Amino acid sequence: MGSAVGLCSSPRAWGCDWNIARLLCFAAISWVLMTQMEVGAWTYHYGDKSDYSWEVARNFCRSFYTDLVAIQNQREIAYLNSVLPHHRTYYWIGIRKINNVWTWVGTSKALTKEAENWASREPNNKGRNQDCVEMYIKRDNDAGRWNDERCQKKKRALCYQASCQSSSCSQRGDCVETIGNYTCDCYPGFYGLECEHVVRCKNLDPGPDCSHPLGEYSYNSTCKFLCQEGFELQGLDTLQCLESGNWTAEAPECAALKCPVLATPGRGQLNCTNWHGDFTYNSTCAFSCETGFVRNGSETLECTALGQWTGHPPHCEAVKCPVLDSPDRGQLNCTHRHGDFTYNSTCAFSCETGFVRNGSETLECTALGQWTGHPPRCEAVKCPVLDSPDRGQLNCTHRHGDFTYNSTCAFSCEMGFVRNGSETLECTALGQWTGHPPRCEAVKCPVLDSPDRGQLNCTHRHGDFTYNSTCAFSCETGFVRNGSETLECTALGQWTEHPPRCEAVKCPVLDSPGRGQLKCTHWHGDFTYNSTCAFSCETGFVRNGSEMLECTALGQWSDHPPLCEAVMCPGLAAPGRGRLNCTHWYGDFAYNSTCAFSCETGFVRNGSETVECTALGQWTGSPPLCEVMRCPKLRGLEPILMNCSHPLGSFSYGSVCRFRCTQGYFLNGTSRVRCQPDAHWSDKMPTCQEEAAPYFKQVLLYMGGGAVALVALLLTGMLIALLIKRLSDKEEEKTLLNPTSDLGVTGVFTNATFDSNL
Repeated sequence: MGSAVGLCSSPRAWGCDWNIARLLCFAAISWVLMTQMEVGAWTYHYGDKSDYSWEVARNFCRSFYTDLVAIQNQREIAYLNSVLPHHRTYYWIGIRKINNVWTWVGTSKALTKEAENWASREPNNKGRNQDCVEMYIKRDNDAGRWNDERCQKKKRALCYQASCQSSSCSQRGDCVETIGNYTCDCYPGFYGLECEHVVRCKNLDPGPDCSHPLGEYSYNSTCKFLCQEGFELQGLDTLQCLESGNWTAEAPECAALKCPVLATPGRGQLNCTNWHGDFTYNSTCAFSCETGFVRNGSETLECTALGQWTGHPPHCEAVKCPVLDSPDRGQLNCTHRHGDFTYNSTCAFSCETGFVRNGSETLECTALGQWTGHPPRCEAVKCPVLDSPDRGQLNCTHRHGDFTYNSTCAFSCEMGFVRNGSETLECTALGQWTGHPPRCEAVKCPVLDSPDRGQLNCTHRHGDFTYNSTCAFSCETGFVRNGSETLECTALGQWTEHPPRCEAVKCPVLDSPGRGQLKCTHWHGDFTYNSTCAFSCETGFVRNGSEMLECTALGQWSDHPPLCEAVMCPGLAAPGRGRLNCTHWYGDFAYNSTCAFSCETGFVRNGSETVECTALGQWTGSPPLCEVMRCPKLRGLEPILMNCSHPLGSFSYGSVCRFRCTQGYFLNGTSRVRCQPDAHWSDKMPTCQEEAAPYFKQVLLYMGGGAVALVALLLTGMLIALLIKRLSDKEEEKTLLNPTSDLGVTGVFTNATFDSNL
């Protein structure tokens, strides 16, 4: 355990200047007192030198003891209230609000309702963020009770040293601290003062495979049971010894596995031999069938160790004959007594209309699985043979043989010829065709005439305007053909194209120019040969090109179409320290273009904000200028000294003025102002005030170690308080990070007598 003297030998531990730390140490030694009392079990400790925030107090306790005190019952509270000295700021204890739950930090356990010891109307979170807890000691009211407080408050640290060790309670129970001792709360399955004994269960008969981690047939022992092949357990296969001294269940038994019960097959017999009971492990069953039936499946089945038969039970089925199908174009009518196409089945055959039977009418299935004869066939009726027509083809479909019943013959003609007669003939059930064969005749196309303003010239191979006739078209001078030059009569009786027309030569269609007008005269149709077009432009635009164009015989205009171009104004540039934003409707700086001017921050526009380009090619005004903003002028009179920089002009935007005072004065206000874009200074001008207490400043800066010690002894309590007040918040943060800097005073006590040591 440390002391105040040890800390003064290392004053840097206080986190402040060497001389100031020494001054504080010498002043502190006069009231240091260490109170201690020890026993061999749970002990309490407290520091009586300084107050700490809750975090620093906990660091203090954890560095030298176990943690901030964890109070378990009212007896401890009464004891602490009786032996601890009263302190005006009271004592921190080891409970804090974590995730909105009051929690003992030493054990990470939540505070239970039964263990609460709050003072009246507490916790009230007065002032908010009161997440730590203090204990009232020797208070006029609510002595020994708790109050929630802000964790940054300064109070005494109340610590404890635990009596429980890692080996306590044989590691088979929870070690519960008491004042000066501990007790063991044994885990299930253990008992004794130190939880040294294990609960036992009754021994099991030989046979199971057991594991005994804590002793033979004791708590947590497990036993597994197995049966011989063909037998199964009746009960649980694994038992465990519970903390009650009982097994999880009664010991199981082994019983022979059973197979599914077998039934006698229809038209058959079943004969079984059973060794361990009907239809159980190793039972065998033999199957047989009546005369006239055969077995389908295994003759013998055996019940296996898996409780399954070695196969599926067989069936007794009647003898079968080969399956018969209806003859092609016929019908089959059967009578089955024992199943389809089995012994004694009879089948009768018949043929469809247009077909005749070739073979026996009826067959019967015998006991040998054979029919009494071969199945008959149905053959189609025949019609006379047909030939292809002249200039045509014959395509026949024979479903039942060449030119037989239902045969169909389709007639077609060569390209350029059409059929005169029925397209298709069919062979009927009477052996006759449905009509006479047709003839093929040439195809005809519509008669053609010469086109208007043109001529027609035709060649006919198979007659006027028939298949393969060709006709050529031509037009008069000044006109062009719209359509194919030559047409041909196709096999469909149609010309390959529509007859062409003779139309006047066309020039490309003209559009009005942008911001202009177009006026045309047409003699033979819109924009055709001899058409003339005149161009004009709107106000503010001028024509670039010919005023009049004419469509020539070659289908071209006499010149390129003109354009209407906007009148141009002189180009503009952005002013110095400004920006130019233009909208161009018809080109850069052209007619109707508008340009807006703006200035950078700290500058103001002098002139028009917007100008526009007119139809005369002139702007509506002159471009503006951007002038810098200016702040009010400043004057510096002693004892204040002023130094200014003016990058853009005297006391203008961006100007910076710095201030300082002559010796013996200190600056009251900002040391630097800047001229802002709104022509105002960033702050008020400071003043100089006369500096106070130079004597004390010189003492702190220049006195040696011995002189400082002498001054410290002579300074009054008010001077010590003043020096402590001047410690910065940064020094307090260093104390929070290094809580061992104030370990000089601790208190350790129980209900024995006290010693006082310096």
